[in-house]
Amino acid sequence: MKLTRILIVGLLAVGLLAGCGQVPEAPVGLSQFTDSGIDPNSWARVPAGIFLTGQYDLQVDLDYEYEIMVTEVTNAQYAQFLNEALAAGVVRIAPGDTIDGYDHLKGGAIRYEGNAVFGHYEGDEYNSGRHEEKIPAGDYVLFPFEDIASRINFDGSRFTVKEYYENHPVTMVSWFGAKAYADFYGYRLPTELEWEKAARGMDDNRPYAWGDLEDKRAASFYKYGNPFQTKNGWTDTAPVGFYNGKTYGNYQTIDAKSPYGVYDMNGNVAEWVGDIWLELHDRVFKGGHKNTYAIDGRVWKRNSAPPQYVSPNVGFRCVRDI
Repeated sequence: MKLTRILIVGLLAVGLLAGCGQVPEAPVGLSQFTDSGIDPNSWARVPAGIFLTGQYDLQVDLDYEYEIMVTEVTNAQYAQFLNEALAAGVVRIAPGDTIDGYDHLKGGAIRYEGNAVFGHYEGDEYNSGRHEEKIPAGDYVLFPFEDIASRINFDGSRFTVKEYYENHPVTMVSWFGAKAYADFYGYRLPTELEWEKAARGMDDNRPYAWGDLEDKRAASFYKYGNPFQTKNGWTDTAPVGFYNGKTYGNYQTIDAKSPYGVYDMNGNVAEWVGDIWLELHDRVFKGGHKNTYAIDGRVWKRNSAPPQYVSPNVGFRCVRDI
């Protein structure tokens, strides 16, 4: 869906850099709490109607209903996609250490270490915008699986998920990789408005899916102290739907779903959305993540990066039309 207006977006550098360096110590909750009990294959219906969007409560009418994934796409789901797409010849594997766009967060050309999954993208219309870069039709990196931050392995013939991470949200997926997943199954990435409506509902202007106030029992944000945070402050992903009112050991959560029953719309990982804006090649992600403060995870906040960008803090979910 192409929109004919310019979107000004900010870049949030804190905690967004792609995986590199040494592997952090494993948090205590990683092996103890592997499944939240929330079905990652379930969908929530979002009805047609007016809702309040943005920090200043602009009324917008989405005059159609749609369904959105109750959770973010998991590592297990993405590994299944990679296996099916590879068998179907939709994706290919090649060295990913090619120059492929400009990384505004780190400066300089984006480079991927090791082999990666490539897929075709039809390209963007180029309008010679001041801050626009050409994205022509071609093959782009979907998923650099040999990056140290990847939770999915490849043995030369099949993709499998690293132990304990099956139900965690997939990360290290570029915008191209998120769109390829959606396209393969006949879904699509949500627009920013669809994403925000699913997060906050139609009846109020809540900044978080669960309500008005920050709550350390409701989401994974920086130094929130959940079982997936190490003693030195590094925070791993949590299983999708983790904040559902259950008690994990001595850690109590609240049921932090949105008014439509959607989980993890704030924190854990940020999520790519599908909008392509006039004279801007960057793509937007929403919701904040485990290495941002909660204030940056409010539903109206946005951050952006080139569509080639990957991060251990960015994933996605899909919508489908009814």
